[in-house]
Amino acid sequence: MVSVDRPSLTEKLVSFEAGSQVVAAHFVRESAAFATGEGEVLIAGESEARVKAHKGAILSSAGDGERIFTAGDDGRIVAVDIEGEQETLVDIGNKWIDNLALGPDGALAWSAGKTAFVRGKKAERSLEVVSTVGGLAFAPKGFRLAIAHYNGATLWFPNTDAAPETLEWKGSHLGVMFSPDGRFLVTTMQEPALHGWRLSDGQHMRMSGYPSRVRSMGFTADEKWLATSGAQEAILWPFATRDGPMGKQPLMFAPGLKDQKVTAVACHPKQAMLAAGYSDGMVLLVRLADGAEVLVRRPDGSPVTALAWRGDGGLLAMGTEEGKAALLAL
Repeated sequence: MVSVDRPSLTEKLVSFEAGSQVVAAHFVRESAAFATGEGEVLIAGESEARVKAHKGAILSSAGDGERIFTAGDDGRIVAVDIEGEQETLVDIGNKWIDNLALGPDGALAWSAGKTAFVRGKKAERSLEVVSTVGGLAFAPKGFRLAIAHYNGATLWFPNTDAAPETLEWKGSHLGVMFSPDGRFLVTTMQEPALHGWRLSDGQHMRMSGYPSRVRSMGFTADEKWLATSGAQEAILWPFATRDGPMGKQPLMFAPGLKDQKVTAVACHPKQAMLAAGYSDGMVLLVRLADGAEVLVRRPDGSPVTALAWRGDGGLLAMGTEEGKAALLAL
């Protein structure tokens, strides 16, 4: 059970209506940008605007600090700035754009079905993989794209003619992420597990034991731990050593109430702290040094679907399945 006497910051929370399910949160300069299931982008904070970016649902999103980029089931990628001005960057007609990722020097990657596309300074290129693309991520160094799909992931250098590298592991791989130092690649899976590879030699890393699918993950500010959702507690896997989490047990923080699970995590960009959102709508701040908890949002029965920190760590954005959104200034 969760302690009932934890400190609370709920009186500092600024709440508002997003209009429909919040599928993602990012920051555009000083303001939060919320993407919703009905194709809207809501800018809230120093600047406020509501933009109908897509005719249907937003399927994927990313942000570069200046704009929020959204991909939809209307076959478009749209960028929205802090004033609410939008620009259509990609329009492929009636195909769904399932995933997008931002890369170095303004590069943009997206996927439709089995095909991944990259638009960089030189040209636009595409690569078809073995199945529908589950996720995309650019490497932290160099111009390299990871593509998650059924039975593994593909590593591709779009600016060269080198053959893509395949990392194999049975099952459906969805979200994908490089470690900040570029040594590891991690995927979330359709089953309740993560899988990883040490890129120097392809060594496998299986991270299992979750009661439900992992939908949210992120590295801590010191880059030593990978925080994940999918269990009653926030699960943190060690990545500081050469072997990563192989043969090691994860840390577990902030258990939710009975039958409640962590649905979203966001690591503070500067401090050893994370925000954890739960299936009952609760949001906690957790100090990693000692596991101390602070209540940010009280449970209201609506699962937390989005958490994001501003780059300076001074503002936390959160959203729920029922379209509730909120900001907390620290």
